[in-house]
Amino acid sequence: MIRRLLVSAALAGSVLVVPAAALHASASATAAQAPAAAVGLSAACTYRRDGYVWRCITPGAFCPSAARGKYGYAKVTNRRYKCWKASGDTRWRWKRA
Repeated sequence: MIRRLLVSAALAGSVLVVPAAALHASASATAAQAPAAAVGLSAACTYRRDGYVWRCITPGAFCPSAARGKYGYAKVTNRRYKCWKASGDTRWRWKRA
């Protein structure tokens, strides 16, 4: 019983040990990916007003007071939504138009 426990602990410990070369390779790969990730963030959609419509809205989220009664386009699906207040709701939200 104790022998089986020691063997399983040794196997688990050997899986957790990472060779130094693999650690160095993963660190350099992460450093190479960092500039690419920064470029991806700059091209991301930002919530903004574009003339009479709003861009990059999140469906179901609260609308700003300037967007009341106006249309907006979702950031993922690019579907059209309208900022309106339901009868039982106290806040304005983006609802499917």
